[in-house]
Amino acid sequence: MKATGIVRRIDDLGRIVIPKEIRRTMRIRVGDPLEIYTNSEGEVIFKKYSAMSELSENAAHVAEVMFKTAGCPVVIFDKDHVIASSGVPKREFAERRVTSQLEELMDNRGQYFCPDGRNNNFYPAEGVERTAIAAVPIITAGDVSGAVAFLTSEKGTEATDLQKSLITASAQFLAKQIE
Repeated sequence: MKATGIVRRIDDLGRIVIPKEIRRTMRIRVGDPLEIYTNSEGEVIFKKYSAMSELSENAAHVAEVMFKTAGCPVVIFDKDHVIASSGVPKREFAERRVTSQLEELMDNRGQYFCPDGRNNNFYPAEGVERTAIAAVPIITAGDVSGAVAFLTSEKGTEATDLQKSLITASAQFLAKQIE
């Protein structure tokens, strides 16, 4: 655990303010759920709650089936990080943060399908130079829980109709698993 040097007092209602710098760095927004952990040494730890993280094993199976069916790499995200992938080296994508492009797509509940393989500049994961040919948010009970993305490969730089249908169905399937 890393100390920040910031000290805050609890008010008379039991509240504590998480500093803006930490909220921005950790991408914590108003309304985001936080899990609270404690240990025997008196530490209290706040962690952003992600229903998708609890489904990481199922998400890995979905990614594997999608990769085998569609023939291109797949990455599944919660709202902040990669939680599963298939068709790419696991170390390349493990725990990578979502890019601002993907974050904006999720916030707007939009979909992305590459219109032209030569002009693709949609990067879903930070620090990885692989573009997406398709990205769809996972929406559960009106809230965005994450996203599914197909990545470019040697076989394709544009999403086929099969891939469009498959990515949409997988996002809906994962949303149902969370409910």
